[in-house]
Amino acid sequence: MTSATSENFGQEVLLSSGPVLVDFYTPDCGPCRAMAPLLDEISRERGDALKIVKVDAGENPQLAAQFRVTAMPTFILFQDGAPQRQIIGARSKKLFTAWIDGRN
Repeated sequence: MTSATSENFGQEVLLSSGPVLVDFYTPDCGPCRAMAPLLDEISRERGDALKIVKVDAGENPQLAAQFRVTAMPTFILFQDGAPQRQIIGARSKKLFTAWIDGRN
């Protein structure tokens, strides 16, 4: 997994050709912490097929505002630099991977 800030978001997310899952979180957010092991697991399972990028919304408020992030965690799936889907809150692995794959 990669961390992104306002300075490198374009390089890490917008210029990536494949799918990029962006996790907007804050360190003190309980549901965000609950999703962290799940994101690690998905990252290991999917390898290069899915890039996962974490953005600390508290440290990068302008980036959160740009993508209308108002609650944590917010996940946005980008494809070819464009946001495709957005979901808010913690989910089970089954529901979360179904959302990533566009099945719900």
